Amino acid sequence: MSRCVCVRVFSQVRSCSTLVLSKSISQPSAHRPLPHCFTQASPHTAFSSCSSLSSLVQPTRPLSSRAHGGSDEEDDDDDLISPKHDLNFQVGRLQMDNVLRANEQSVRVPEFDGRGGPSPVLKFESNQLGANVPLEDRRCAATCLRTRGMLFGVFDGHGGHTCAQAVSERLPYYVATAMMSQASLEDLEVAMETGRATPPILQWYKHRNDYNYRDSAELYVQHLRVFWQELLASEEHGEGMTPADAMSHAFQRLDVDLSLEAQVPLANELMRSTAVQAAFAGSTACLAHVTSEGVLVANAGDCRAVLGVQDEDGSWSAVPLSRDHTALNPDELARIRAQHPPSESDTVVVDERLLGMLMPLRAFGDVRFKWSQELQQSVLESGASCRELEELHLFQYLPPHYLTPPYLDAAPEVTFHRLRPQDRFLILASDGLWDELGNEEAVRLVGQHLTGVHLQAPLSARQRQLSLRQMHQLLLRRRARAAPALDANAATHLIRHALGTNEYGELDSEKLAAMLALPDDLARMYRDDITVTVIYFNSNLHKHHDGSSRH
Repeated sequence: MSRCVCVRVFSQVRSCSTLVLSKSISQPSAHRPLPHCFTQASPHTAFSSCSSLSSLVQPTRPLSSRAHGGSDEEDDDDDLISPKHDLNFQVGRLQMDNVLRANEQSVRVPEFDGRGGPSPVLKFESNQLGANVPLEDRRCAATCLRTRGMLFGVFDGHGGHTCAQAVSERLPYYVATAMMSQASLEDLEVAMETGRATPPILQWYKHRNDYNYRDSAELYVQHLRVFWQELLASEEHGEGMTPADAMSHAFQRLDVDLSLEAQVPLANELMRSTAVQAAFAGSTACLAHVTSEGVLVANAGDCRAVLGVQDEDGSWSAVPLSRDHTALNPDELARIRAQHPPSESDTVVVDERLLGMLMPLRAFGDVRFKWSQELQQSVLESGASCRELEELHLFQYLPPHYLTPPYLDAAPEVTFHRLRPQDRFLILASDGLWDELGNEEAVRLVGQHLTGVHLQAPLSARQRQLSLRQMHQLLLRRRARAAPALDANAATHLIRHALGTNEYGELDSEKLAAMLALPDDLARMYRDDITVTVIYFNSNLHKHHDGSSRH
């Protein structure tokens, strides 16, 4: 690899962690699915095409990455990279493809939603690439079986993967349950009381690398049941909450449950250690509920939802459906400061971080920014030795200027967008993607990947006066935009461009190889975990609505 490429790659040093002074959990907990009574098996499970650099999973053999009903393409390459293998900077095209596609998922959704109407989603494509070991991002995709719509989520963990893991497998249940009618909730309760099979709430679309916590499943079901019992006790629940109210309520209720579970005695030590880790770690979340009426996005943190719109002339434009909750958002900064005395206005956010430590200003978990000092000390000391706390990477450390907690919450900002014929897809992604690509560039990449058409804007008056060198650079960028896509999966296409694009807009294989070959202890210094899900809307939806309105 050329020295200049090395210099370009290693000059891109970023912050080593979203949470300063936190440590990632080095080993994943054991997993198993939630009880089948709440889950309907999906016929669209996708599989990993190869091993990934993350030590989170080590598949014994390569399997097709294409979901049933999706692309029929097979990966014929069997010479795969071991997760333990230290890559060098001479990584070949085959190796790069295997690493990039390890967590690929492509699912074509059934044309009808099973409740008498067309599905609002045609298909979705997703992928993840880790920088942390294990990967701290999580994702989810599920169809609501007792109400209408589909749920898609991206979760960016920090201080370990534990909180993001818990939120990714529990939040969709809380949202779906809150939207259910009182009659449907009564069916669930009667089934639980009598021991009969419980009607499934969600149909999941899982990648083989997506897991659920094994020993905490019973606890999660118990607390979900308490949640729906409280909804049943409410005289106002009736036909269920509106999706917007359900999303807002579910975010905050789950965060409360995560906090309570870390404070109470639990059935076994593994369950307790998982609960404590989930509470002290943290996760941002961006969850989209897609129906025939539109897209509802609930966001807490710095993951992002961006709508891809195809204009009449065939060009693409981006419509953000979420706002980053960081110190770079003036409204969010003002909100945080208004919650604390004026004497703390200069210390609540320091160096664009909450109390000088945490980048997102809304998140699940992170009780270090929510609990009193006394409660934190009590929970960490009860039933755990100093050695056990060290093994869990939990330490008694109080943020500076910690005077009037809580400083953090998980209340989401909820945005609704009514779908139009020109709205083609939605990109959900963790900040690892948005650190590298802007909204417009990401939408352009997916749009051109979808249509195969690469539009070039006419030269502006200013561009007509460029020097020869500047004109050469412009032509290089235009040529790069017209290059054919290397990946069938749009999420992989985005990740490849996010990590491998040079200053001319060209895919630089040497730069990409260097980024993928970084050893585990260096990778997080140069890039973040990246999770991307691209949801394509059903174009027949508007035809169906037009026909219904005429009749």
